[in-house]
Amino acid sequence: MSVAKVTEITASSKKSFEDAIEVGLKRANKTLRNVKGAWVQDFKVDCDKGKITAYRVSMKVTFILSD
Repeated sequence: MSVAKVTEITASSKKSFEDAIEVGLKRANKTLRNVKGAWVQDFKVDCDKGKITAYRVSMKVTFILSD
C-alpha cells in the first residue's frame, strides 16, 4: 500500500502554458521525490498594453511518500 501527498504550486513561463507546466514539474522534481502526476487547476496570463507577458498555471502535484 502506498501513501501519497498532494502539494499545490504555481509556475510561469514567457513562452506558453505548456512550458509553464514543464517548468513547474521540473522544479517540483528537484525538491520532491516520486512525483507521479499533476492536476492543472488554473490557467492565467499577465498582460501589458494588450500583449501577454507571462503564462501562469496552478497545479496540484502528487508524490508518493512510501510504498
